[in-house]
Amino acid sequence: MLKRITIGLVLLSGLCFGAGRRPGAVFLMIWPGSRPTALGGAFTAIADDASAAYYNPAGLGFQQNIIISGTHVNWLPELAPDMYYEYLAVSAPFSKVGTFAFNGVYLTTGETVVQNESGTVIGTYTTFDFSLGLAYGRELTPYLAVGGGVKLVYSFLAPEWVLERLGLAAGGSALTWATDAGVLYRPFKRLQLGTALQNLGPPISFSSNSDPDPLPLMLRMGVSYKPLSVLSKDTTKEQFEIVGLRLTTDITKVLIGMFAVDPPEVDSMSLGQELGYEIGESWRSLGMEVSVYREILTLRAGYFFDKTGARGGFVLKDETNSTEHVGLFPFLFGSQEGKLTKVGVTFGAGVKYAGFQLDVGIDELIYDFPTANRKFSLTYTF
Repeated sequence: MLKRITIGLVLLSGLCFGAGRRPGAVFLMIWPGSRPTALGGAFTAIADDASAAYYNPAGLGFQQNIIISGTHVNWLPELAPDMYYEYLAVSAPFSKVGTFAFNGVYLTTGETVVQNESGTVIGTYTTFDFSLGLAYGRELTPYLAVGGGVKLVYSFLAPEWVLERLGLAAGGSALTWATDAGVLYRPFKRLQLGTALQNLGPPISFSSNSDPDPLPLMLRMGVSYKPLSVLSKDTTKEQFEIVGLRLTTDITKVLIGMFAVDPPEVDSMSLGQELGYEIGESWRSLGMEVSVYREILTLRAGYFFDKTGARGGFVLKDETNSTEHVGLFPFLFGSQEGKLTKVGVTFGAGVKYAGFQLDVGIDELIYDFPTANRKFSLTYTF
């Protein structure tokens, strides 16, 4: 009976953290949007659609159109076959005011069947998490935009009648709130720099008798560069892009548990060494997308590495079948032992026509266990 209750807090957080670094409401860390997913999550310095409300609200400040976008994925069905994730975002600019965006996230691990001691089914319930947020971005200059947002976060683990059977007085649900903030800077026409702070708010607690769990506070920093953009030659009409190439990279640092005594060797480190260790524990993302003729077709590929959560990177297996995840540069320039069995790549594609855009993003290869994780997004730009 407790299988579905614990899956949201244990299995999901176990994908992202080592021991002692598990915050609550970890569903807030799942990448929304198929396009960012295909880019390995490297979207902080792009943030040019409605999902900017999640990745970097400052990106809303540069948007000129109303955008509606939705995402669906049967998330990691190997963990729970009926677990799925939904994301909806709507952004709208207002002249001389800025751009506002609404976004909502919903994750459910599916239906739980409750049985008594004799094995008779006595009821069912569904666990879920959701957040509802309002974000705002404003262009300060043609080169700089800032933004922020606030969101309500709710988690439901079990109804009261289940808690009573477990001998618990409360603890089946929790409610809190959080804020986000971001900056997007365009020093040159094809170069963008972005940073965002996510999930700053009070901890989430399921009962007065339990210790509250901190929200997954994260700092995102990204760079986006477009080295190739071939425009149409007809200057009598509005020019459009025939071929475009964009490169992007992100570093995401989960700020929960920083400078903790974990691992033990941290005790003997200097402050600079500790800082280097924490930077080494950051998530690393690389992404590339190639678009053709008004972005009718776009192909995307990415790379992701999370050392602490043992996700992505270059997976090496030794003679004892033990696996190790190593980063790009240690793999290329270090002396690594073991056979390369997997690389944490992501990929996807998008098609656009008459304001509609359909995207798919696949990141199942960043996990060690076999699973499917294919996100589908539909966007309309007015």
